[in-house]
Amino acid sequence: MSTISPETALVYTMVTVSASDDVMTDTELTRMTGLVGYLPAFRGYNIERLRTDTETCTQLLQSEEGLDAVLGLIEEAVPETHYDLVYALACEVAASDSNLTQEELRLLEMFRHYLNVDRLTAAAIERGIAARQKTVD
Repeated sequence: MSTISPETALVYTMVTVSASDDVMTDTELTRMTGLVGYLPAFRGYNIERLRTDTETCTQLLQSEEGLDAVLGLIEEAVPETHYDLVYALACEVAASDSNLTQEELRLLEMFRHYLNVDRLTAAAIERGIAARQKTVD
């Protein structure tokens, strides 16, 4: 049995990416809230837990084990069949403020390798998210 729910693990994914450059922007937080409110993966998640889960994840990231502990919790809680979803959420948050930092790029690569998301699947996810970020001016 996992120590956190799959939905909480997905929140941890988004928080980890948002916090990777030491700044959780309003745009990233807004995107996270929107994804939690919209995606079927969060259908059983109480959105009122979002703040608590965000704070808990942030505290975990600041601990000695930090990122490794959070990645372990995510891997343990999310079924392997949904690792592409984890990667997609990580990419969504990273791209939300239209400014991919080196820290975010490294973390995305880490997620991809840690969860064994193959390169073709990752490229498709990245391309879809890039398309959604476009504006028509």
